[in-house]
Amino acid sequence: MAKRRPLLRALLELANAANGVRPLAREGYSTIPVFAFGWPTSEMSPLYLAGSVLDAVRRGLRGDFRSGQGRIALALTALTWGLLYLIHRRNVESQPHFEDPLREALGDEYPAIAEKAKPDRRRVVGVWPNELVRRRYVEKAGTIQYGPHGAVNQADIWRRSDLPRDGKAPVLLQVPGGAWSIGMRKPQAYPLLSHLADHGWICVSIDYRVSPRNTWPDHMVDVKRALAWIKEHIAEYGGDPDFVAITGGSAGGHLSALAALTPGDPQFQPGFEDSDTSVVAAVPIYGRYDWISAQGSGRREFLGFLQKFVVKKPILANREIYADASPSYRLRADAPPFFILHGQDDSIIPVPEGREFAEALREVSTSPVVYAEIPHAQHAFDFYYGSPRAHYTAQAVEEFLYWVQAGRKVAD
Repeated sequence: MAKRRPLLRALLELANAANGVRPLAREGYSTIPVFAFGWPTSEMSPLYLAGSVLDAVRRGLRGDFRSGQGRIALALTALTWGLLYLIHRRNVESQPHFEDPLREALGDEYPAIAEKAKPDRRRVVGVWPNELVRRRYVEKAGTIQYGPHGAVNQADIWRRSDLPRDGKAPVLLQVPGGAWSIGMRKPQAYPLLSHLADHGWICVSIDYRVSPRNTWPDHMVDVKRALAWIKEHIAEYGGDPDFVAITGGSAGGHLSALAALTPGDPQFQPGFEDSDTSVVAAVPIYGRYDWISAQGSGRREFLGFLQKFVVKKPILANREIYADASPSYRLRADAPPFFILHGQDDSIIPVPEGREFAEALREVSTSPVVYAEIPHAQHAFDFYYGSPRAHYTAQAVEEFLYWVQAGRKVAD
């Protein structure tokens, strides 16, 4: 029989909970395991708490807590439960940090303006497990080929089956994250995609070519090609090619921001330079916006990763490539409206990245720039269905995009 070590187990559980309260590391490669353990704890704390309590009951019945060490372990486990409850309460109470920035940037009347743009076809069906919700909205014929590169150029079209094919539903392109080396559309942004699909949107979620097999700017070219496909074909599915917004998290945040700031840029549209790749709004979430600066937490490691795996060229001799790939270096007065979200406790992409990009864009753009900084939120805070932050993200993005749509209707 394996030797029971209740004290060691309790200490590990406590450390994991503490990491969920506040990341235990913010420098170097240690941030990767800190995120890997911290994200599930910070967004799925009720499940962790329920599992820990049930397991403690099981271990108590077999006598794990009868010794002196066992009683200390039980006390530490109870402290872990307190931290998990704190994490959940902070998550639940974070809604104002999504809503207040919208009110500050768009005005107190923004909810009423957004409400006028919302159609009567909205509905809410509740929470579904990830793959079940995808099957609810993505028909077999709704997985399409948008580019020439096989399976990595496929996309899912999320739409309600009762949407009219001759309608003009608003459209959102979702660009997945994954450090420019994964880029899988499944199961990223499902809470947002299902929320908008419920409310009558058409959402397009793509795969794209990734590194190290592919080299920058292949990733961006595919995003642009997806936008071109949407403009040409989305009306066949009931979408409005004149109202296409873009979003993405992490690497997808970078790609969506860059796409919004470079409409028609020929270096990212080889062979389809004349295609319309403009968007009406951008919602980058916890993205990387600067591929140049080496100042700040984790920046040197990040630049080393780009040089070795993504761009595959040294930055000193190829600075223009890195600058052209940086949304922070592509700011423009005619940028579309932006809604930028970032978590304060992001251990993968530290929060100054989002904060500084939003400040710089505000100084240049004539369109609204909304910046929401979410206290205690880790990287990928919008990923999990059961997380209140994922729900608040979907609601806030919907309100922002309907506000943009209402403004365009007035302008027309």
